[in-house]
Parts: sequence; C-alpha cells; structure tokens
Amino acid sequence: MTVLHAVAFTRDGTELARLIAARLGGRAWAPSRYAGGDVSPLTGSIAVWTRERFSASDALVFVSACGIAVRAVAPCLKDKTHDPAVVCLDDRGKNVISLLSGHLGGANELARRVAALTGGRAVVTTATDVHEVEAVDVWAKENDCAIENIGAVKSVSAAALDGEKIGVAVTEMKQPAPWPVTLWLRPRNLVLGAGCKRGTALEDLRAALDDFLSGAGVSKLSLCALASIDLKKDEPGLANLARELSVPFVTFPAAELAAVPGRFSHSQKVLDVTGVDNVCERAAVLASGFGPLLRGKTRYPGVTFALARRKFFDHTEKADPSMKNVSDTGAQA
Repeated sequence: MTVLHAVAFTRDGTELARLIAARLGGRAWAPSRYAGGDVSPLTGSIAVWTRERFSASDALVFVSACGIAVRAVAPCLKDKTHDPAVVCLDDRGKNVISLLSGHLGGANELARRVAALTGGRAVVTTATDVHEVEAVDVWAKENDCAIENIGAVKSVSAAALDGEKIGVAVTEMKQPAPWPVTLWLRPRNLVLGAGCKRGTALEDLRAALDDFLSGAGVSKLSLCALASIDLKKDEPGLANLARELSVPFVTFPAAELAAVPGRFSHSQKVLDVTGVDNVCERAAVLASGFGPLLRGKTRYPGVTFALARRKFFDHTEKADPSMKNVSDTGAQA
C-alpha cells in the first residue's frame, strides 16, 4: 500500500492502529486523549476525516464497529475502479473485515495481512474467494492489465462460479469481440514516444494521440509510459498528457537516445535542434527496454509520435496455472 491511514476510537484500538501503521507503512489516528508520538490526533468528525482522505488514499483501516466505517465512507463512494480498500476490525483484532474494494483495491489481501498482525480472522465475503475460484479482476491487477469494460467482470465471475466457460481477451489490439460477453483486459505494455514544438497545447496532443492510436489499432489503456528527450522534460503539454493517461513521463539525454541501436527515421532538422536525428522512435524503443517498434514516426502539426512494445512483457508469466478457463487472444501487432 502506498498511502494507508488507520483510525481508532478506543485505547486498545489505538494500539492496533499504531501497530498496523507501523508494520504496513502508514499513519495512525485516534482521538486526542489517545494520540501522541506516532499517533496523530483526530480532530473534527470522522465523516470529515474520511472525506479528506478517501480519494487520496490506497487504504483506510477502521478499528471500530462496522457501522461507523460504513457511515463514514458511504458519501464518498464512486466505483470499484476508484474506491480505495476499506478494512474494518474490532479493537481486539479478532475479526478483520474486508469492507470495500476487495479485489481491485486490495482490501481482501489487506484484511489477511492485518489479521496476521493481530492474530485474528480475516472475514472475506467475495464469492470467488469463498469458492476459491480465480477472480478475473484480481488476475488483471496481478498481471498489470487494465480492465476496459468493468461491467463485464460481474458476468464473467458469475459464469466462472457456475463452472461455465468465460470469455476474456488479453490484448492491446482493438478487434471485434470473440465471444458474446467478452471481458477486455489491456496489458500495460506499450510505450509512446513523443516529440513536439515548444508550447504545443494539450488539446492538440490529445487529438493527435487519438488519431495515432486509432491508426495503430491499439487501446489507450495499454500505454505504460510516455517518453521523450530531456529537452522536453519541462514541456507542459507532454507532462499534462502523461498525467491524463496516468503513465510516467520519462526523458533521456540526446547522447543516450543517439546510442540506441536500430534503424530509425532521420531528420537533419531534429538533429540540428536536439543533437539526435530522431526523438519519438528512439525514446519509445529505449523506454520499452529495446522492444520492437509497433508504429514508426507519425507526423501531426507540431507533434510526432511513435509506439514500441515493452520487451519481455509477458502477461501470463505471473498467472495462476489454475486459471484454465481464461482465454487469451494472443494477438500481436
């Protein structure tokens, strides 16, 4: 967990919150009379405390009655792709309940980790866990895949619980659905290389990107990084585009780009300005770990894009062998 907050309301609960925060990496909170040292004082209502931390946290742990936790988080709920993990436990640590975002948010696993700390019992109620059936959304998270149509998870999980065949397509390629109900998982394995004129607006970059990815026939959800040259590290348009795509923006020195082996488009103008003959293709290949180019340099007004697939990316390498009824289209560009 990156950002974890544990809150308690009793003396015993405060000690558990302190333990959880210390062992799992987070911050403990409690009423002023129990706070101090590594436990921050809880001022104001729990509703306000929750609202201020809900969207910015990976996990919230309530050492309290379930009712307190439910009423606190209820006004903040969005959907399973955005809500953080919420776990609730009694102040003796006997029952540790996965309350919200069990799979994608990681609450089920967090409940098990907390229970291991307190010597209690993890209470997990998701049907796939109870029946020991591989959950497709968990598999997607563990294998670094984005879920394109989250609504299909329910149908696919229900079919898996009934022992029926399910349709899961794991590919970055846009293509017709192979099954009546198809869950699309997009492996995050594509690096977008970019170059642009100074001051290029975000909306222009966005429009060019949509056309570029459409021409490549790939899903935007499969992008894992935006790469360019060091000269562009402070370029607002590119930085904002990366933020919008929720991918890191990485840049490289001209000399490092020039040393990338392979055949690339050559531009004397780009060489004169940047010190390397091509930015977008070389940056994409370098950031992908020297993976193959899927689409070479493509020009738009003031913008160039290229696309490479991350080398050694294998979305099956961490898969559970028991997940035999998940189909992989195996599509490659």
